[in-house]
Amino acid sequence: MATKWVYLFSEGNATMRNLLGGKGANLAEMTNLGLPVPQGFTITTEACTQYYEDGREINDEIQGQINEYIEKMEEIARQVPLSRLERPKWDLDTMKKTGFLDVFCDENVWKEVWTEEEIINNSSSPIFLLSGRKREAFHLKNITVEPGEKWNGEMELANGELRFPATVLHGHGTGKTMLITAGVHAGEYVGIQAAIELSQKLKIEKVTGTIIIVKVLNRPAFEARNGSMGLADAKNLNREFPGNPDGTEMERLAWAVSQELQPVADLYIDLHSGDDYEKLTPYVYYAGAAPEDVVKVSREMAEQVDVPYMVKSNVASGGSYNYAASQGIPSILIERGGMGDWNYEEVRSTRRDVRNILCHMGIYQGLKDFRTYYPLEVADVRYQDAEENGLWYPFKKVGDMIQEGDILGEVRDYEGKVKEVSEAEFDGVILYQTGTLQVVGNGPMVTYGRIVSRYDERKERIVIYWEKRSDSFLEQRRAELHREKADRWMKEIQAQFPKENKKLRILDVGCGAGFFTILLAKAGHQVTGIDLTPDMIKNAKQLAEEEQAECEFAVMDAENPEFQEGTFDVIVSRNLTWTLPDANRAYREWLRVLKKGGCLLNFDANYGASDCADTSHLPQNHAHNKLGEELLQECEEIKRQLPISSYQRPAWDVGVLGNLGTVELFLDFSVSKRIYMEKDEFYNPDPLFVISARKGE
Repeated sequence: MATKWVYLFSEGNATMRNLLGGKGANLAEMTNLGLPVPQGFTITTEACTQYYEDGREINDEIQGQINEYIEKMEEIARQVPLSRLERPKWDLDTMKKTGFLDVFCDENVWKEVWTEEEIINNSSSPIFLLSGRKREAFHLKNITVEPGEKWNGEMELANGELRFPATVLHGHGTGKTMLITAGVHAGEYVGIQAAIELSQKLKIEKVTGTIIIVKVLNRPAFEARNGSMGLADAKNLNREFPGNPDGTEMERLAWAVSQELQPVADLYIDLHSGDDYEKLTPYVYYAGAAPEDVVKVSREMAEQVDVPYMVKSNVASGGSYNYAASQGIPSILIERGGMGDWNYEEVRSTRRDVRNILCHMGIYQGLKDFRTYYPLEVADVRYQDAEENGLWYPFKKVGDMIQEGDILGEVRDYEGKVKEVSEAEFDGVILYQTGTLQVVGNGPMVTYGRIVSRYDERKERIVIYWEKRSDSFLEQRRAELHREKADRWMKEIQAQFPKENKKLRILDVGCGAGFFTILLAKAGHQVTGIDLTPDMIKNAKQLAEEEQAECEFAVMDAENPEFQEGTFDVIVSRNLTWTLPDANRAYREWLRVLKKGGCLLNFDANYGASDCADTSHLPQNHAHNKLGEELLQECEEIKRQLPISSYQRPAWDVGVLGNLGTVELFLDFSVSKRIYMEKDEFYNPDPLFVISARKGE
């Protein structure tokens, strides 16, 4: 038997001191005891003796065993998770996420600490030095919160004179400090309840930075159910900022908030919900009377709010958020609710708005939730106050579009005599109005503003995303055209066509690289393919030329097809509707350009119900295996901004098409089994469905 020259630490023990040396035997014994000893091996003393006998040369047998055990160590190392990571990049990222400050890596430290001999022996894996500084605790008056901790209790301001129910989340990770307040108006309950639920539901492990939540600022009025005015002075707190330390109740409160609380914040959200006499359509104010960079960030926060409208404020004092912005803190005010009422749906919407802002600003680690609206800008806001006390009779509802000269309402006396008429000075939208029967002199009556049209940035993001995928789409569709799947697709499509054999005019909506367009054109039909992404259309034209298919392509929005009414016999779409910001509008427009009796075919899946970024359950050769994590994550983020991702599909689609007056509505869930018979590079596990509908005669 050959001599054993090398032993793993796990193969030795304390009795083998003569063979392994004192150090080797000790390491072996510690390993056997279960102590955390790094894995390694020992070359025996007999090997050293043999080395000298061989004239200071390592013979082949010994060298062979050393090489063998080096491979064993590499196998052990590969089983350690860190061995599969890119280091020190992983270490630096993890330390920053954990909350270390001033994180630094010296990758050349090995040159300073190793001897020349060590450099020769170890140069293949040079050591590096990581350093960082622990994040400090958060301090505010009576509050101290350590990194990674959540604090609940009463916040004290003005030397303990003022006490507020509050929550502070001080994350491990470094980031900005967000101040969230509610109850500036004590009768606005949607904002107060949203703040309470945020304090309960936000998870400290996801916080990067610090979140301060003050649940009720005007606490005495709230607890006395006194509406939104101060108990002692009957003043409106949101008209008193920055306040006065020697003034009335509300003036002192405003002073304490503006001088002691707001200065610790980098960003500010003030939650309101319409006063106990106000009806309003949901909207958001953002600070406009502030330095340019503050206005820019304030607007960016407002754009994350799921409301129809946003209003730029042009005052720098009075309101809490206005004053904070004038002091360099980007600030917004969210309005949702009214009439001293609240419900869980409005609370959840406000809570979702705040979470989306926190995610967008990098303070909370998560994906932004879906949204229904991208707020339109409202400018030239008119605040019409009543000239005197009277009875208020509105002629419009909040959220109504109005035209210049429209009568918005009247103020009458008890005998019905008209005392005052409210008339619109320009076209716009009603933001809020008095919801009670009475109005008071110099008090609010109705408020409206002019709508400024704005491009939906979601479509821009969608175009950019599909541009990144356009080349891979070209390659995939080029291959798919020459697979058996192409015949299967044609069979599925033609099964829904009119029975009479004729040349049809077909619109392929969201054509991508032109797969359906080319297939149908080669079958003898007159086909037009449209797509919002220019690169997709470019590739579609290239592929059509390669396939010698006579068809047309155009860059066009699927929600706004630029065709005359009743242009097409058939409209076909594949994996498009799930990507649309306004799928409802798309369906309406497709039916508009469809001939009477024409056929709509939509092949899609409920992609909103799955996580695009999670591919762990997919076969290795799936449809997205070459996209990479970044693109998959980008897809998931976009998808969560689309309302259709929250719908129960295809039930939602069937409901929409039924309400639009389609006939012969047909739904098939088994199409995936007939198309994707192989789990190849085209395979997607989300079950495909096809909706077939005809436009009524």
